[in-house]
Amino acid sequence: MSESVLPQRRTLLLGLAVVGLAPLAGCMTKPLRAVNADGTYCYRIGKSYRPTLTCTPTAVPTDAVEAEAKRFEADPAALTVYVLRSRWGDASVVVPVTVDGAASATTIPVSLVRLRLKPGAHRVSALWEGRSNDVSVEGRAGDLRVVELVGSGWAWGTSFSWQMAQAESVKARAQASKLVADLDLRG
Repeated sequence: MSESVLPQRRTLLLGLAVVGLAPLAGCMTKPLRAVNADGTYCYRIGKSYRPTLTCTPTAVPTDAVEAEAKRFEADPAALTVYVLRSRWGDASVVVPVTVDGAASATTIPVSLVRLRLKPGAHRVSALWEGRSNDVSVEGRAGDLRVVELVGSGWAWGTSFSWQMAQAESVKARAQASKLVADLDLRG
């Protein structure tokens, strides 16, 4: 075979391999851990024989509720708000989230909360290591909002803030997160 045919064949085979394996890249995401026997869920940090676990204090919603919530469909009779906590530098702390100073859910790293609220304006608050941070969310029945709790923990300190997001822009990270609470606060 001539020397000019070998690089072309190698390039063709490499191209076919890339095209053939690219669809499998989505299957390579880390699977979620199983729910504990008591219904709680723990996020695991580290691969050692002594990993750090950050666990929900209460049982998480069922797999069926999680699948329904992750379709990101707005409830026509409510303002639907998703709270996403899924950033690479997130600290391994439990962060309670309250709505209008009353009802609450607990977030852990790589978690998702769905809230169904009365139409109107609401205050969503997070308490991170003794510090509170609020975000205002408002909308009508049938609206869908996504707020991200962005926190980080480093040797020199921790920080956190809220960011409004579009559902389409965070959908992949939300799909890889665990639904830890599903609250209907319309009543």
